[in-house]
Amino acid sequence: MSKPESKVVATGAVEDEVETSLYAKRIKIYPREVHGVFAFWRTVGVFVLLGLYYVVPWLRWDSRQAVLFDLPGRKFYVFGLTFWPQDFFYMTGLLIVAALSLFFFTAIAGRLWCGYACPQTVWTEVFLWIERKIEGDRPKRQKLDAAPWSAHKFAVKGSKHAVWVVFAAFTGFTFVGYFTPITGITHQIATFTLGPWETFWIIFYSFATWGNAGFLREQVCIYMCPYARFQSAMFDKDTLIISYDEKRGEPRGSRRRGSDPQEQGLGDCIDCTMCVQVCPTGIDIREGLQYQCIACAACIDVCDNVMDKMNYPRGLIRYTTENAMEGKGKHILRPRIILYAIVLVGILAATTYSMVTRVPLELDVIRDRMSLYRETEDGDIQNVYLLKILNMDRVAHDYTLSVSGMKELKLDLNGRSLHVDPGDVVEVPARVNAEADEIEKRSTVIRFHIQATDNPAIKAEEKARFLGPVGGDVDE
Repeated sequence: MSKPESKVVATGAVEDEVETSLYAKRIKIYPREVHGVFAFWRTVGVFVLLGLYYVVPWLRWDSRQAVLFDLPGRKFYVFGLTFWPQDFFYMTGLLIVAALSLFFFTAIAGRLWCGYACPQTVWTEVFLWIERKIEGDRPKRQKLDAAPWSAHKFAVKGSKHAVWVVFAAFTGFTFVGYFTPITGITHQIATFTLGPWETFWIIFYSFATWGNAGFLREQVCIYMCPYARFQSAMFDKDTLIISYDEKRGEPRGSRRRGSDPQEQGLGDCIDCTMCVQVCPTGIDIREGLQYQCIACAACIDVCDNVMDKMNYPRGLIRYTTENAMEGKGKHILRPRIILYAIVLVGILAATTYSMVTRVPLELDVIRDRMSLYRETEDGDIQNVYLLKILNMDRVAHDYTLSVSGMKELKLDLNGRSLHVDPGDVVEVPARVNAEADEIEKRSTVIRFHIQATDNPAIKAEEKARFLGPVGGDVDE
């Protein structure tokens, strides 16, 4: 009887062990504040990126908001450019550039995006700064969380969350300001007339910012972000990564300042664990590169500070490559990087050139499918088309239309004027007549030309087929 019982206990123990490993309880991380070269550049990145995010919606351009994605009006304003749904192929180019940039910089120096520019990192840095200002440094925050609830703890925690909520609400308000004129939203909030959709998105994005930067933090990087999982596919042995010099640092151990580690049989690492205490994801970089590392380089800054105090050379933890650690030298400029750079610059240049030289006019020509051609009373051969004129400019235009491709072509718009308001599509029936004697082929390519009367640079053309009664080869 005892054997089956022991088997059940053993099985239960195995199940408990599996459950614990798969669903480990989160241990809150208290990153220590650090100062240094990389910390300085992270701070610069935060100021620049958040500065752009919060300031750009307030910029004006030609009496309108400089950057505005007007979804109801199907207009997308980016300073002097106005884009319409027909211009969405530019978005494809920008997404390709973004993807190639990610590959390019990751192949060079690992997760630079995660450590310096990712929104999760940027907003978490701000929330951590607020937390430090209100609750204190790392030991004080740990002591406060461990203490029982009291009036003091409630006041401190409440003050922190109040500032968090205000900052998150301003973030959500700014986000909606990219899609609805921000001055209008400000007036609506002041007069309590804010619409339901604006209200919903401000609350939603505010809550997302508060939750992600205030509570989830490293959980987003470790468990939710897919980049942490496939980043290794973009690494090679010449990628710059944050590495601990094990040959120099081991065996680690504490010692007095000024002592000679070689006499004690120790390496340069004094096992102060400062590199662990400053890590925002709570890893120990001395255990090797891990997917949780977001390449923020906080461990480099703090380790260099410790090395300075111990009068040891800097660089125990540093940006280096796997080949360099093995004594094979650094090879930053390599075929893979050159190929990424060439493709990236080429696509970026082509997309930029296309956007700059873009003509805000589109002409579409559709043949009348009910009949191939008609013979008029004058003996001319007539083809009927439907012209669709799209004005993608910010102002209305009057246009002139002409046709070419055959001799003595006559264009009849039945007296219609070609006035198109901004963003509108005007459909115009057009009849094209040709003398029967001039028709040499059954199908001939003709071209419709359209041009704005007030701006000759705004012009477009579209080809079509003119069908006639004479047999022959088809003109390509």
